[in-house]
Amino acid sequence: MQKGSQTGMAAEFLPPRILPSGDAAITVEFSRRIDDDANRRVLALDRRFKEEPIAGITETVPTYRSLLVHYDPLRIDFETLGSHLIALAAQPVTDAIASRHWRIPVAYGGEHGIDLDQVAKTLDLTPEALIARHTAPVYRVAMIGFTPGWSYLSGLDPALELSRRREPRLLTPPGTVSIGGVQTGIQCIAGPSGWHLLGRTPVRTYQFQRDPVFLLEPGDTISFHAIDAKTFDEMERAAEHGDIVAELAAS
Repeated sequence: MQKGSQTGMAAEFLPPRILPSGDAAITVEFSRRIDDDANRRVLALDRRFKEEPIAGITETVPTYRSLLVHYDPLRIDFETLGSHLIALAAQPVTDAIASRHWRIPVAYGGEHGIDLDQVAKTLDLTPEALIARHTAPVYRVAMIGFTPGWSYLSGLDPALELSRRREPRLLTPPGTVSIGGVQTGIQCIAGPSGWHLLGRTPVRTYQFQRDPVFLLEPGDTISFHAIDAKTFDEMERAAEHGDIVAELAAS
């Protein structure tokens, strides 16, 4: 848990927990809850491995509040690697690293967002007010996971926090933009989901034949803007051919 923080400035934190994950991985846990400060520490530690590689580390996987570090136990042992991780995690964290800001188009409601009206009713909002609240914040990409390109975003308006569905759907469409708990997210490919579907975006956060294959990265920021069904169809056709229909702006 953190002692304190100031956005854009270094902060003092308690050390993370170093946890064994099988016989060839370590979890570096910075918090036990979803927390932007913890996520910044996760991403900062992940960057340090790219800047200062440690022999024996084979892969790192950043999440909301922890970093999973895979290693070769024949090249480095648990105790040695754990000591390195504690030392690296203790280094100051700043927001000096440049990030990218994306404007993501979303067709809200109707066939594109089948839960919008019910969610608005549950939250005692009009559909228009719900859309306005969902498009107002600047979100952070906290992690990518579950399925390729699935982007978990922090920064949801607390007024839109809503427990997940009691019965998850076995299949939801690609490009779904949804909310669940304190989060919102972008689902790139069709798959199961227990979140509430507000709309769809034509943006492909993952497209195998495109360069880059993954569009969004942890640490990027996002804002949503509403589009109509006709514009969605036009952008969808362009995205199918590999066009990046999101707008990239300086963060």
